[in-house]
Parts: sequence; structure tokens; C-alpha cells
Amino acid sequence: MSDNELNPFAIAQRQFDEAAEVIGLDPAMRAFLREPMRELHVTLPVRMDDGSVKVFKGFRVQYNDARGPTKGGIRFHPDETIDTVRALAAWMTWKTAVVDIPLGGAKGGIICNPKEMSQAELERLSRAYIRQVGRIIGLEKDVPAPDVYTNPQIMAWMMDEYSFLKGYNEFGVITGKPLELGGSAGRGDATARGGMYTIREAAKVLGIETKGATMAIQGFGNAGQYAALLGEELLGCKIVAVSDSRGGIYNPDGFDAKALVDHKLKTGKVGGFPGAKEISNAELLELDVDILVPAALENVITKENAPRIKAKISAELANGPTTPEADKILHENGVYVIPDFLCNAGGVTVSYFEMVQNAYDYYWDEATVHERLDKKMTAAFHAVHERAEELKVHNRLAAYAVAVERVAKAVRLRGWV
Repeated sequence: MSDNELNPFAIAQRQFDEAAEVIGLDPAMRAFLREPMRELHVTLPVRMDDGSVKVFKGFRVQYNDARGPTKGGIRFHPDETIDTVRALAAWMTWKTAVVDIPLGGAKGGIICNPKEMSQAELERLSRAYIRQVGRIIGLEKDVPAPDVYTNPQIMAWMMDEYSFLKGYNEFGVITGKPLELGGSAGRGDATARGGMYTIREAAKVLGIETKGATMAIQGFGNAGQYAALLGEELLGCKIVAVSDSRGGIYNPDGFDAKALVDHKLKTGKVGGFPGAKEISNAELLELDVDILVPAALENVITKENAPRIKAKISAELANGPTTPEADKILHENGVYVIPDFLCNAGGVTVSYFEMVQNAYDYYWDEATVHERLDKKMTAAFHAVHERAEELKVHNRLAAYAVAVERVAKAVRLRGWV
């Protein structure tokens, strides 16, 4: 496969081009929406615990802010690239538009290996990043959040550094914070919970009974673990397979989701769980299950393995797990894909709720958060499903059509293009 075929930003642009074609977007608007509006590259010297200084590279991309302040996570990853950050910022733009919240899309990242760093080193790195990107973020401008290998503690350090720079508390500059520092109830499982609401709606339109339906989850980090717990609790699904970066396990009779999560948290891997057959990540994707949940990284479903995917529903909790070629194959084979920026939009939706609560300094209980999230996700699912039927295209293209039209309309109304 050529590098360009798997370059996340090239993929994001191809998906956008396809949607622009379908909805007949004019050339100027197309040229404008294909690229990020602005990006910042930063160099971060950090004093390590052994006294040496290590220099890290970081990025913040603000893709489009026509509909409101930009929003998007910060990743700490050894393989982070500017193109990954650009792609994720683009997807965030479409994601906030598809769930119809008044925000744009951004993303940030630092090239580092957090697994090899102490808490003190991570804190110094987090603060150094905010000292550099602080000038372009803020409640009215751009609001970061946690992503791969970042967490509420890292968000707390970042919020504190920003507040220190400003000279007053601005809790709303960052979401995904601990509850004690202006976090929102219901944020922890929001991505997976939103995904479960879309699976529930997809099952309704497909006439699938979720009680007893089999589910396989690829990727057993935060989203994957909650998907197992909530798939069981909210939908009555039977979790028959899960995997992480070290391999997978399978049991046709199903696992107890809570025992599985406890095992993963205790041992750091899903392998070795009692009564399970070991399988590879590749085998997990091709299992004959009702619901497949790709919850790991990009490009795991490609034109090579797409013909062998047997699931009725593929619910993408990960960003960009399916390549454009694979999309066409899945659609032809009748696999109902709930595209990533719809399926995993629960996280950004509750992050938006967190911003709202920060802004008027009044906090909602968990039941209110769940109820409002359900409403948003259900409306977004049906907007996309109806558009797919109307345009006779696959769901990702329909989700793009809905989102791109909303962003283009805001750009036009503002007189930018």
C-alpha cells in the first residue's frame, strides 16, 4: 500500500471530496474546506528527572471555526504526525457539525512516549505545551480535551497552567477535567455511551434484536472497556471477543464484561483471561458476530480484509478505522457502518455540555447528561440514516453530506467564501 493510501489526512480529504461531489459544493468552498484554517508547530524543551533536557515536538491544528470555537483532543504518542493531527482536526469539524453542536474542529498532539515518562516529566511536558499553545486557545477560541494517552490529570495540569498565564481561573479552557475542577458528570463513558445509543438506533432500523446479540470489540482502552460494560448493560449484548495491542480473546458463550475489565486493569492485557481462546486482532475483525466495534486505531479495515467482515453492524468508536476502499466493499456486502464521527461523537457532545456548565457555573447530574446525550445522538443518527437513504449512498458519505452542508452554510452566511 502506498503511504498516501494510508495517510490519514489524504484519507480525510478524499472522503471530503467525495461528499463535496455528491452535494455539489462549489469549487471555492471546496478548496477552503479541504485545508485547515490554521496550525501551530511548537518545540518543547523539557527537563527530565535525570537532569537532562529533552526536546519534544508538538502541534495544534484549528481546522475550521465557522460554527463556533474549535474543539478537539490532545494526543501524546510516539508516532504522532502532523498529518494525523490535521485529519483528526478535520474529522472533529465534521463531528461537531453532524451532532449539531455550535463548535468547530481542532486537534493537538505531542510526539512522545508517555509510557516511558514519569508523572513529573508528563506534568512538565503538559505545562510546556500550554505555555506555547496558550496564545491560541481559550473558551471563546479553542478548547482542548483528552485523547490517546492523555487523561483528566493531564487536563488538570494544562488548565492550571493556562489559568496561571491568564491570572484567573478559566476552567472552561479544557474539557475532560476531574469533577473537582469543573469536569462534567458522565464524561468518562460518554464516547462509548453515545456509540451504544447509535447501535440501538441502527438495530431498530435493521430489525435486529440487541438482547443476546453478539459483539466483538477491537481495542480495549477506555472506549473499548466502556463499550463492553454498556453493550451488556444498555443493550443486553453478549460480548464474545475483545482484543488489545497484545492480542485478543474469544469465547462464543460470552464474557462477563466487568470481570474482563477488572482483568485488563489488573494485568494490563486481555490475554490470559480464564476460559478464553487466544485470537489475533485480524481474526477478531473477521468473526461472525452481529456487532463489530473497532475501538483501536486508524486503518484496521482495508480493502484486503473488508470482504471477510461478517458483522451486521460495524460501530466505529475509533477514529478512521476504515479506509475509503473498504467502505465501498462493506456497503456492497450489506455491513451497516456507523461512521466514526457519528458513532464516537458522544465524547465531544459531553465535552460541549462541560463547556456549557463551566460557562454558567452550574452543574448537571449524571441522569441529565445521559438524557441530553441520548437526544443529541439519536437525532444525529437519524439525520445521517435518512440522508443515506435519500442520496442512496453509504453512511459515511451521508454523514459527511450532513456535516459539510452545515459547515458550508455557516461559512457562506459569514461571507468568508
